[in-house]
Amino acid sequence: MISLPNDRMDQVVKRFDMLEAQMSAGPAPDVYVKLASEYSDIQELVAKIRELRGAEAELADLDAMLSDKSTDAEMRALAEMDKPDVEDRIEALQQEIQILLLPKDAADEKNAILEIRAGTGGDEAALFAGDLYRMYERYAASRGWRFEVASASDGDAGGFKEIIATVSGKGVFAHLKFESGVHRVQRVPATEASGRIHTSAATVAVLPEAEEVDIEIRSEDIRIDTMRASGSGGQHVNTTDSAVRITHLPTGIMVVQAEKSQHQNRARAMQILRARLYDMERSRADEERSSSRKSQVGSGDRSERIRTYNFPQGRLTDHRINLTLYKLDRVMMGELDEVVDALIADHQSKLLADMGTDG
Repeated sequence: MISLPNDRMDQVVKRFDMLEAQMSAGPAPDVYVKLASEYSDIQELVAKIRELRGAEAELADLDAMLSDKSTDAEMRALAEMDKPDVEDRIEALQQEIQILLLPKDAADEKNAILEIRAGTGGDEAALFAGDLYRMYERYAASRGWRFEVASASDGDAGGFKEIIATVSGKGVFAHLKFESGVHRVQRVPATEASGRIHTSAATVAVLPEAEEVDIEIRSEDIRIDTMRASGSGGQHVNTTDSAVRITHLPTGIMVVQAEKSQHQNRARAMQILRARLYDMERSRADEERSSSRKSQVGSGDRSERIRTYNFPQGRLTDHRINLTLYKLDRVMMGELDEVVDALIADHQSKLLADMGTDG
């Protein structure tokens, strides 16, 4: 049996009952929204705690029945038959509660900004960046998320040199945050006459979308330049100063948006800048917290090679958790759940180990 912090569980249940009472009292709408959000966050945990305590009471009754010498043979047999099932239910509930009690990443429920850039490998790297983009787009569709391109730079032979998209929906960042890093591909390019396998790479960065309350950007800390958009042609290219470049002076971070609308470019550039600054702050805080522990899946370093996509063998390998799947075709069609679930489970197991180390 797992040892759970009963005091903490009591506090959660007490807080839940208090929230329920406050919501029933008819507070102001803005207060109600805050109460309802917290209520929703702990509702599943409280339900599991109450279910666990019910099962523990049931087990205590069975033990009492079995230790009572006056219990007749038929009732004793029924109690002995029921007891293993109740013990299994208690163990399963304890494991679920243990996971629900883990520290929450405040960004998990946020939307995300997905950045994919071609790395080493020339045209083949750009083609692979395009494949990754479509993989994530299909994965987002399978989960009912909204997927919208913010900016794109096409590769010379197809694919993308760089593409940035916003992904919106429930639990987006929680499911995509472990995708950051270098993705390596091994395959025979369409242009390779000899059939020789090439290795190239693309870099993925997943940033939690930041609100203005998450990160403050002072007007005196940014420089905004407008310029003429450049591209493959068309009536909007090189005719208006629609492209926007925002430079954050304290950090040197620069964001360029070059779509048709200057107003939209400015808004999107600020959105991406805010996300990058927020990610920088989170990374700094993570480094300070984890200086004596390694509870992250990988280092989070954008230069870390996290995954290999081997097309001749139909194999995907995630190097951080030693996961190998021989269903690459299905993964590229957006069936990422098995990979994502394994990464989340590994992260949770490391957090549990940290909790055990902390006593």
